[in-house]
Amino acid sequence: MAGGTAARLESRGEEMGETHLKRFAEFLVKHRIFVLILAAVLLIPSVLGAAATHINYDILSYLPADLESVLGEQILENDYKMASTAMVTVENMPDWQVVNLKEDIGKIDGVDQVVWVDDFSDISIPREMLPQDVQDIFYGESDSTLILVTFGDTISSKSTMDAIGQMKQVLGRDCFIGGMAAVSQDTKTLVDQEMPIYTLVAVVLVLIILFLSMESTLIPFVFLIGIGCAVIYNFGTNFFLGEISFITKALAAVLQLAVTMDFSIFLLHRYEEEKLCCASHDEAMASAICKTFSSISGSSLTTIAGFLAMCTMSLTLGRDIGIVMAKGVVLGVLCTVTILPALILVLDRYIERWRHRTIIPKLKKASGFVVRHYVAILALFLVLIIPFGYGQTHSKVYYNLLDSLPSDLISSQGNQKLKDEFHMTATDFILVDETLSNAQVKEMSSRLQELDGVAQVISLEKYLGGAIPENFLPQELHDGLNKAGKEILVLNSEYQTASDEQNRQLDEMNAILKEYDPNALVTGEAPMTKDLIQVADNDFKSVNITSILAVFLIIAIVFRSGSVPFLLVLAIESAITINMGMPFFTGTTIPFISSIVIGTIQLGATIDYAILMTNRFREERILGYDRKQAAQRAIENCSPSILTSGLAFFLATVGVAMISDMDMIKSLCMMMSRGAIVSMLTIIFILPSLLIIFSGLMEKTSYDWLQKKPKKAKGKTA
Repeated sequence: MAGGTAARLESRGEEMGETHLKRFAEFLVKHRIFVLILAAVLLIPSVLGAAATHINYDILSYLPADLESVLGEQILENDYKMASTAMVTVENMPDWQVVNLKEDIGKIDGVDQVVWVDDFSDISIPREMLPQDVQDIFYGESDSTLILVTFGDTISSKSTMDAIGQMKQVLGRDCFIGGMAAVSQDTKTLVDQEMPIYTLVAVVLVLIILFLSMESTLIPFVFLIGIGCAVIYNFGTNFFLGEISFITKALAAVLQLAVTMDFSIFLLHRYEEEKLCCASHDEAMASAICKTFSSISGSSLTTIAGFLAMCTMSLTLGRDIGIVMAKGVVLGVLCTVTILPALILVLDRYIERWRHRTIIPKLKKASGFVVRHYVAILALFLVLIIPFGYGQTHSKVYYNLLDSLPSDLISSQGNQKLKDEFHMTATDFILVDETLSNAQVKEMSSRLQELDGVAQVISLEKYLGGAIPENFLPQELHDGLNKAGKEILVLNSEYQTASDEQNRQLDEMNAILKEYDPNALVTGEAPMTKDLIQVADNDFKSVNITSILAVFLIIAIVFRSGSVPFLLVLAIESAITINMGMPFFTGTTIPFISSIVIGTIQLGATIDYAILMTNRFREERILGYDRKQAAQRAIENCSPSILTSGLAFFLATVGVAMISDMDMIKSLCMMMSRGAIVSMLTIIFILPSLLIIFSGLMEKTSYDWLQKKPKKAKGKTA
């Protein structure tokens, strides 16, 4: 009795939901002009919001706040105003001109301090008479000198970015600017230059595939207007997040275009079908909105779940990308069932008038080949997956963010000068308790200096000698190195950031420091990158497990099956393994972020192909076709949609990979584009083989898999 009541309540709830959706669809169709006007008006605050959203160009700022390197960075930022620094190498310039240059830099808004030799001694004193440590710090191997510049705000703040830009105008031909602040400013300039080109190339290439697959010449432009509104709304609402990363900014538009194109295709196809059985185009569109919303809202959940899985990353860059892209998918769904129907109805007669033949095939021959040789195809696939699995776990990954930038950037040249002239490949900042005696700090500094690869260690005690009273030291220098109960030491390393030698040196440094001060902190690019390596390794595992479990659960609920989600996730994960294993065989070193997010993006974005194929296979089985016939018909009927979607994803991302000068963006897009093709081929050729083999298992482990099976058609076998 209770069960029957619950069933009736559930049925009544579904009917009410359908009624509300139908009324909503009818309202949209009737007031389509109002919908378009409202959509246009909403673009205004979205554009303003996008322009006002701060962009963070410092990936290291996304590290967990409880790491020692991050705690040290916060002290540098809040107390020392040294979290954002730049180092200027000046060549072939007399000292008096260097003093003038220093003064000009100090006048720039956003610059906090400018430090050079004249802060320690009169420039009339010959260089040879200065202490050796001062010579080592400020004078290079050739006729060069170093100016240290600190900024009042963080690395990626607008004031620091603007200050770096003005510094470039002040510096002459023989001046080179390095450091992370300069790198971030160059990254900003590069992203701002390339992003419009990314979008334009992606749009043009997607238009090409849409022209080839859509019968109407006008409909590709209609699709792009609808998706373009969703993209602008997504960027505009990022304002409420406070800031987004430059990686998110560079990729979000292209990625949203690629993963939400399916929704527009589904609506158009459903509208074309409904026109055949409805009395008017308005009625057909209202019906198409209801049916499309039900289908794409369900299928989009897997994509949303894949992106949200990145929020589990300790590196909050994942949360940044995940939230923005999940929001973009939701907005893509909403725009597909609101703006796009209004556009199609308004332009309907023009869409009908300009038509042409399509060339996207149904793969009839390929479907027959798969069905005839499904065992051999699957066996060959299993053999091939083994070396790619090995390659996935042995692909080389880089963590040094400088490696992702072109070598001809101003900051790249400046950092190379620091390395060549001053042996400053990496600079570490050490914070120790100020209660340590001068003798202890001097002894500690000497031990650090003896470590392999350490170029120099700078501390107060090097100048005090351990016995000279501190009041003999210039107050500016004392205040600069002692604040908030901490004394700062600066260590220059000859080792490359993220290298094994550098990480080993940091371990040895920490071991020495903890002997004198258990609460000592080491920060800077190299220590934070070392922490990044450990965090990224943990994030890779957690994100992949979370995304797989989330997608598995959604598919299990949708199909009410225990075996179907296993088969579908297995198919896509196999495609991911192939994609991630390829860099090993091509000898390509990929950025660390690729190894973390590519699997999740590929799973969330292409699992829909597997759902579409499996759903069609099930429908054909319900109609009475045997498992081989059902698989063949599923391939034939699903291949145009899968090919269109997969190729759109491929072209949107491969275009960016071809033109980007930033290796991180290039690598991410190349792997996404390759992943789209691998997933597409896997679903067309491998998944049907799995469906044929495990057809019986799916029936036994799924609730009402074949529903009420109709009477078998003549000539068909069970």
